[in-house]
Parts: sequence; structure tokens; C-alpha cells
Amino acid sequence: MARVGCSFLSSWPILLAADPGVGGGLNQFLFLFAPLLLIWYLLVIRPQQSQRRKLQEMLASLKTGDRVVTSGGVYGTIVAFRDGVVQLQVAPQVKIDVARSAITGLQPAEESRESNAASKSK
Repeated sequence: MARVGCSFLSSWPILLAADPGVGGGLNQFLFLFAPLLLIWYLLVIRPQQSQRRKLQEMLASLKTGDRVVTSGGVYGTIVAFRDGVVQLQVAPQVKIDVARSAITGLQPAEESRESNAASKSK
């Protein structure tokens, strides 16, 4: 019976000297993919978040008389607001309702466009 205990103790060094390659796979994986995930975050996710934040700020600051463009390419001037709907005047006597989220950008006012054109021609 003493031999059984001795054989058990003699296997301890084998158990303690585990193969280092088994745990190294996870470290290698993290070492390779952590920089890739960081680059992905910096090049894709972060700019998209800032663009979304600017768009939300622009939508929150819309007011009557602003000239806007919709995601469908329709240009118009804001006439009225209702819930999540904005009424645009696209031509004299022509008004359309669009979702507030469909507005993708503000257009410069007529006066600022004319002054920019005049300063470029000088």
C-alpha cells in the first residue's frame, strides 16, 4: 500500500508541469485581435457615434424657416412641426410632411450662399 501512495506523489511533478502551449493559445489570440479591435473601434465605431451625435443635435435644434435636405434628396424649408413630423415647403403652394428622422442636413441660408459666391468672385 505504501507503493500506491508513492506512485501518487510521484505523479505530482507531471501535473504541475502542465504544457505551456495550452494556455498560450488564448494569449496569442488576444495579442493578435486586441489591436485589430482597437483599430476597428477608432476607424469605424467612434466616427459613426460622433456623426450620429451631430445629427441628433442638428435634429433637436431645427426651427421654422430652416432650409433642409431629406434622405430622399428633397430640399425644402421648414414650415411647421407636429410630433415626429416636419412640414416642408418645397415650392410655392406645395407642402409635404416628412418624418423628422428623414432630415439629413441643413442647407445654408440664401443670404450666406450669395455672400459666399460674391466673395469667391472677387
